[in-house]
Amino acid sequence: MCTAGLNARIARLAAIAAIAFIDYRKIRPLHFGFVGNPAHRTHRPSKDSVNTSHSSAASRPVAVIGAGSFGTALAIALARRGSLTRLWGRNGAEMHAAERTRHNPRYLSDCEFPPSLTATADLDAALHDAEDIVVATPSHALRATVEMLKPLIANGRQGLVIACKGFEPGSGKLSHEVVSDVLGGAHPYAVLSGPTFANELGRGLPTAVIIASTDSAFAERIAHRLNGGGFRAYTGNDVIGVEIGGAAKNVIAIAAGASDGLGFGANARSLLITRGLAEIRRLGEKMGARSETLMGLSGLGDLVLTCTDNQSRNRRMGLLLASGKSVAEATEEIQQVVEGIKAAPEVHRLAQRFEVAMPITEVACAVIDGRMTPREAFAALASRSVRAEAK
Repeated sequence: MCTAGLNARIARLAAIAAIAFIDYRKIRPLHFGFVGNPAHRTHRPSKDSVNTSHSSAASRPVAVIGAGSFGTALAIALARRGSLTRLWGRNGAEMHAAERTRHNPRYLSDCEFPPSLTATADLDAALHDAEDIVVATPSHALRATVEMLKPLIANGRQGLVIACKGFEPGSGKLSHEVVSDVLGGAHPYAVLSGPTFANELGRGLPTAVIIASTDSAFAERIAHRLNGGGFRAYTGNDVIGVEIGGAAKNVIAIAAGASDGLGFGANARSLLITRGLAEIRRLGEKMGARSETLMGLSGLGDLVLTCTDNQSRNRRMGLLLASGKSVAEATEEIQQVVEGIKAAPEVHRLAQRFEVAMPITEVACAVIDGRMTPREAFAALASRSVRAEAK
């Protein structure tokens, strides 16, 4: 690696280390800028841009399908930036309570709804005149959700933003492939990903995402809906890279949680993050992703976040597995979907299909399946033969 490239990577890792020591609870929401990969452009709207077409687009309705923690946080963020936003959830009683109390009673109860956010269990009402639709369901429910939406949006050109992080169970398909299966090319789509804990996003703390689409105009439109007030929206066109980074990192986070649960320390955690990133990059490149995407927000950024903070459900799953609990017992305690559990076998199958070495993912699958204990899994990793790091 050239000196300039090495210095750039050192600077990036130093910035990540510095961020880890910031107490974001003491920071008020603010508007700030990032300097990053030029392929992931950041939008910095000026005061003079208030009356642009992007600003007027933000005033047209957007529907968020899925009232879990992330869907709720995205709906709050969209409404906060001026979009007339409708949050849809299946549970009528919970949606009625959310609309009445101006909080989601089950998720993010300390995050107040902006005035332009409406909660509803009426799907027709949520979609009425909506220009854009954000799908924030668990990845295993994506196909059923898009099939539910299909007849209701058949006569329009609404854009879909997929905010799921995972592979379709059984098929191993990426989110955009599932959407294409159901809708064909009738609607523009984008994928939204990045290091985003829902609670921090809902509270308006500094957050950044990437919105990737092959339709650059659509990606720009969604970025302008979200960007501002401490929420930075970047755009890109590497849909595959963004999806792989967001899904595969969940498996590594389970391993990192298990390592910490066993008391293996900071060295082991750092090892798992860096070698986990190497695994994700190898798979991503074989599947058509760009390496620089996986070094960005949806790859390295999301991996560091998920592996190092106990807000991560995947990390907590690893901690609980290390304590001796089963997957079922840990899931019951967490009380939310842990995407890494369903992603692990799909990532492992993809690794086999594309002949990619992914040893951390392999032992994580063995622990999830009950074929190894966490301690046995780390012993297996430690016994691997000497090899070149960059091989």
